Amino acid sequence: MRLTEAGRMAPHAGVAWGLVVLLDGAGPVWSRGPVRGTLPPPMPLQLPRPVRAPAALVLAGLALASGCTRPAPPDQATATAPATPPAMGPVAAPASAPAGPSGPTGPTGPAIGPALAPATGRTHDDRPREVRPPFRCLPADLPPAAALVREAEAALGDGQDERALGCADEALRADPRHVHALAARGEALAGLGRPREAQLALARALAIDPDDAVALAAAADLHVRSLDGSHDALATGVELARRGLRALSRVPRRDPDVALRLELAAAAGLNDMGRPAEALPHAERAQKLRPDEPSASSERGFALFELCRFDEARAAFERTLKLSPGDAWATWQLGLLAERAGDGEEAARLLARARARAPADFPPEVSVAPEAFRAEVDRAVSELPAADRAALRAIPVEVADLPSLEDLTATTPPLSPTILGLFRGPPEDEACHPEDGDPCRSIVLYRKNLARFARDRAELDKQVRVTLTHELGHLRGEDDDALRDRGLE
Repeated sequence: MRLTEAGRMAPHAGVAWGLVVLLDGAGPVWSRGPVRGTLPPPMPLQLPRPVRAPAALVLAGLALASGCTRPAPPDQATATAPATPPAMGPVAAPASAPAGPSGPTGPTGPAIGPALAPATGRTHDDRPREVRPPFRCLPADLPPAAALVREAEAALGDGQDERALGCADEALRADPRHVHALAARGEALAGLGRPREAQLALARALAIDPDDAVALAAAADLHVRSLDGSHDALATGVELARRGLRALSRVPRRDPDVALRLELAAAAGLNDMGRPAEALPHAERAQKLRPDEPSASSERGFALFELCRFDEARAAFERTLKLSPGDAWATWQLGLLAERAGDGEEAARLLARARARAPADFPPEVSVAPEAFRAEVDRAVSELPAADRAALRAIPVEVADLPSLEDLTATTPPLSPTILGLFRGPPEDEACHPEDGDPCRSIVLYRKNLARFARDRAELDKQVRVTLTHELGHLRGEDDDALRDRGLE
């Protein structure tokens, strides 16, 4: 049986060509192709401080990379839910303008050259700037840059992003080309919700040393965790992580903490891109590096879930909860697994607990009874253009609560358990085969997955129509890239 699924994927902004050239000295590296896997809302990772979400890499085309978005579908699958990209935020003072713990302070003495911000107390993007007293990272006069970087990294480890930023900027006044100071600055800015400035800091770091594993880890984290979840951002983050791992493999003694960050960034990016088979080895290497790291077992669980290895996924998420009892995503995934196992009471308990712990990540699903959902699907079919209605006359449009394991595992690799819809069979211009079943072709829409994806009834009705149109595209032979280009993700 040939299957093509519709999952969830946000529209993605393009990454500037110039940025990608930086990923490999030989030339541009593009990571294109369909994306697999469809999780509910974006997946925030529960990372301890050494493995946190930091900075970015954007070099020659930084001015072009200002917007983004999030997750995705497979080689034979696509997502059908556009998401509104979060605002990247205005650009504050350039990385060359040293900043204190909360804003620029600069050395004392007469200004040399033009001011970077108007004397009115506003930045060049007209954002009000708060003036603060001078900041000193260490009490000693003129401390060396290396000591200031150590203080910045320690502050990052303690979750003190403001202090980390001040120490990193003081280090850069002592040594403007200190790569690890720039990496710490980028990581602090990302933690403070200033991703554009983080991109600039990390672009500068990697312009100085393109193979520095610490800067690459920070840049990979930013693209995977702190931007918008678009395909381009995720693909860039994965390539940065892979480059960092290659760089580490060339040194006699690699830093295990940096290796862990790189493996986790690669695993998270590949999971979010719907490539769990590639993500799984990275997650397993991360778990080997640090067995007590909750994010490693969590990323491993996500990959196993998407690969429909449900018993192994359950064990991985149970391990995550032992290491991090409040992990809302592990709780949510265990709820989905209980639901698939037919334990509705346990599923309801776990899903409610996850919502209580992280209501922004898990809003209440839209309440729609099976009969009402069927009626909405029939209404959507009746509203199609005449040519589409004619194409569906011989093709059943079915509804189901969740995808069956048989449908999910009829392809290699399997389809995501969270797909919104499915087209079974060959395109209309190809002959049917016995393995395609009887009827040869059919479409199915999944009530619970759509109800969890939509935020309200109006959006549910809209997504029913988008999913149906998406599956009609597969009937006519369109692949996921073509459907994505038409906005049917």
